[in-house]
Formats: sequence, C-alpha cells, structure tokens
Amino acid sequence: MPKAKLQAATLGGSADDIEATFYEALQTADIDKLMGCWADEDDICCVHPGGPRLMGAAAIRASFEAMFANGSILARPSHVRKVITLTSIFHGVLERIELGTEGGPREAYVVASNVYHKTAQGWRLVVHHASPGTGRELIEANDTSLRLH
Repeated sequence: MPKAKLQAATLGGSADDIEATFYEALQTADIDKLMGCWADEDDICCVHPGGPRLMGAAAIRASFEAMFANGSILARPSHVRKVITLTSIFHGVLERIELGTEGGPREAYVVASNVYHKTAQGWRLVVHHASPGTGRELIEANDTSLRLH
C-alpha cells in the first residue's frame, strides 16, 4: 500500500501548538487540519476509547472521517502533564467531552496520552492513545500525596 502523503500543519512548531491545533480540528471537524498535526511516518498510531490500535495515516484518517460524519467532537483538554526530552514530548491529558444525548447535553471524560516527536517540519504527533475516563480523574493521585513521614 502506498504511503499516504500528509500535509504538515502550517502553524508554530511547538508541541503545545500542535496539540492546540489537534483539539481545534476535533472541535471544528477539520480532517485536513487534524491530519496535518501528525508526523509523516508509516508507524504513527492512534487508539480511540475502546477501539483497536490504528497504524498509519490512512487508518487514522478513516477513523476520524467516520467520527466527523456525526459532527465535530467537543473535546476540551485539561490537566495536562508533560514529560519533555530532547526529541520527544509526552502529554498526559484529561479530555472533557460534551455529548449530545436525548436527555440533553452530557459530559464525559477521556484520559489521553499524546506523544510528539521532533521532525524536520517541527514537532508532530506520533501517538494519540485515549481511554474512557470518569470524573474521578479530576482528583489525581500524585507523588506528593504518597509521602511517608
């Protein structure tokens, strides 16, 4: 299968800029902007909550196109935790998702891991792994709460 050609996002080059563009693309159902956030690599990976591992741009694009067929995804990132190295950055994100239901709007939570890699085009997304969450993720366990004195 030929490699899908990605068009790099035309925006600032930091991982934070790419992440902001990624969530903006979700909220506006802009598939081209969303795919421009991804690295131009064969082994990019995406896992949606409860879904299989999607490898490569074609599979990732198809999955988001299917989601966008139902409208935009009102995902708002919060509680971002970062691990930064010279060539990679990890963002642990709590996403608040607004869902339209028969009973009116509801809020759901997703726990996501976004991994960015430094490329010739700047920082680009290489992994987006999302899992179902609960409101309990708002109250995080962290190292400071585990001190023994």
